[in-house]
Amino acid sequence: MSLEIGIVGLPNVGKSTLFNALTRAGAQVAPYPFTTIEPNVGVVPVPDDRLDKLAALVRPEKVTPTTIRFVDIAGLVKGASQGEGLGNQFLGHIRNVDAIAMVVRCFRAEDIPHATDTLDPSADIEVINLELALADLSTVENRLEKVKSASKGKAKEYEAEMALLGRLKQRLSRGERAVGVVAGAEEDSLLASYGLLTSKPQLYVANVDEQALLEADGLLRAVEDAAKQAAVGMVRICAQLEADLVEWSPEEAAAYRTELGMGESGLERVISAGYRVLDLVTFFTATGGRELRAWTVRDGASAWEAAGKIHTDMQKGFIRAEVVACEALLAAGSLATARDRGLIRLEGREYLIRDGDVVHFRFNV
Repeated sequence: MSLEIGIVGLPNVGKSTLFNALTRAGAQVAPYPFTTIEPNVGVVPVPDDRLDKLAALVRPEKVTPTTIRFVDIAGLVKGASQGEGLGNQFLGHIRNVDAIAMVVRCFRAEDIPHATDTLDPSADIEVINLELALADLSTVENRLEKVKSASKGKAKEYEAEMALLGRLKQRLSRGERAVGVVAGAEEDSLLASYGLLTSKPQLYVANVDEQALLEADGLLRAVEDAAKQAAVGMVRICAQLEADLVEWSPEEAAAYRTELGMGESGLERVISAGYRVLDLVTFFTATGGRELRAWTVRDGASAWEAAGKIHTDMQKGFIRAEVVACEALLAAGSLATARDRGLIRLEGREYLIRDGDVVHFRFNV
């Protein structure tokens, strides 16, 4: 299953425009609140020039990139955690994603009304984070009541969870995120079971005008400062420009991005930032000339875990992994040459997959 990044923000900040640019899915876009009622979902291939280079070398019958799902979630408003706007419905959609990309409006446009009287990116970020924290606070308080009831006569059994919920309640009551609060694997597992919105990795997407791509202005710097203070990832993008460039030829779009000093497309920058906040790496498999495929796993995943990403039988019958770095294989020019030069290593189930590894799994069904 593809990893999911939920695109959230206040109404009219450019979420659906960004979604269209990223996925070419044609989600409806209009300058009024709640254009997006049900979340639009687009599955897009992850751009990776290493896959193209490996394909030229291996010449497989089929090339399959890894994918990522973008979910365009309707605009949140102040009071969403209490049901304002279409709040609780939207908050429910956010619970299903792996990471949150918060689109922050950093462009001025008189014909597109803003959710508040003043365009203030840092205040907008505070509104969204506060609503997420308040929604989580309700979740934690409900769980706390259940645990208190269940712990009667079994206080020792629920002691650890009571302590964790108490710390979470304090933090969320202050409008803070539920990150950095756990101590140890047991609490980490408990936290994951709550599905808290503020425990998900975050990425701020500053939606700027074209001029701000060339030179940062005060609106962009406000988002940069907020991201630094919150220790979250951030990417600058002009959603309208990216949506327009979708209609251009690849050569013309690349040339114009070069003029603006952008080496990558908006899709590539958002995905790269998403990979960083989710701590992901990509590895490749080449199946006897039939299929070359890219896979995504968390950084620190073992060869055994990576085998399970492909098929449970491969994981159950794991024998060993034959591994060569993508760069080394490309430099060698062929798998045979790489093998002759001793570049292909035999690794066991505990081997930690590295970004760019080309892996052949040996297994016994």
